[in-house]
Amino acid sequence: MVADSRLGGDAPALVRSASRLWAEKLPPALTDRVAMSRSPMIVRTLPALRRALDGLRAKKAAIALVPTMGALHDGHVSLVRLAKRRAAKVVVSIFVNPAQFAPTEDFSSYPRTWKADVARLAAENVDLIWNPDVKTMYPAGFATKILTEGPATAGLEDRFRPHFFAGVATVVGKLFTQCRPDVALFGEKDFQQLRVVAQMARDLDLGVRVIGAPTVRERDGLAMSSRNVYLSPDERRAAPALYRAMKETAKQLRAGDDLAAAMAGGADLITAAGFALDYFEARHAQTLAPIESVKHGPIRLLVAAKIGNTRLIDNVGV
Repeated sequence: MVADSRLGGDAPALVRSASRLWAEKLPPALTDRVAMSRSPMIVRTLPALRRALDGLRAKKAAIALVPTMGALHDGHVSLVRLAKRRAAKVVVSIFVNPAQFAPTEDFSSYPRTWKADVARLAAENVDLIWNPDVKTMYPAGFATKILTEGPATAGLEDRFRPHFFAGVATVVGKLFTQCRPDVALFGEKDFQQLRVVAQMARDLDLGVRVIGAPTVRERDGLAMSSRNVYLSPDERRAAPALYRAMKETAKQLRAGDDLAAAMAGGADLITAAGFALDYFEARHAQTLAPIESVKHGPIRLLVAAKIGNTRLIDNVGV
């Protein structure tokens, strides 16, 4: 991984747009720090964040960070609960990061549910919410990004969203240096992202232990995601077929079936359910390198597919 001196050609416009959206979506009365009964501290400036973190660390308490883009669901809550088992103090960041969205993607329409998010985190007794605006994260003149290789160039999400991991690595790198956590929690649903972030933390000696948490699913198997709200009722009924196809493929591979035949059968199940497939791949679970046989494991099956206008990603271990 190397640092580069460009945020990207479309980033300034995204940042300006994000600043307007942030101002529109949040309550009109903002303070650096909001104290409410049973509620976390809420900080929105770097000086306030540093003061708050100093207070949390007063007794040398370990800090866990859960980075999010808001629109919290039970999957996020599971990360918070795991964080509480890993550290004495828990910080949750809420920031919709414009640098990881292409101009054609859903930055402007991405779900923003601030009041509900705060209520969820208060119920979990989170200690601190870090809620910067775009100008705080990407101030005027910002000219640096983190470029990633290794798992970020595995030919999965990077093949369809070439901008994505530089945006993710840059914002997560900033969150790590701002919050100085001992551990950080990420869901396994975004499996390639988890591998990229863990690699970055190791390569740059950021002093953060990155922990992956199992994907949380609806009762019918659909992986929880903030973007599931985009699904129409018919699409929502069809969507669990993605997980069923992966489970069936994994079952066949564990039984010793031919890798290519099992993957082809799984792909057919996915498309028959109404999905347009971007990829359905069997990869080495640690490196994300392609494999030619089940003997080359451990194996992770990873998928990305569209149903209607909604793109879903998921993965399962074999």
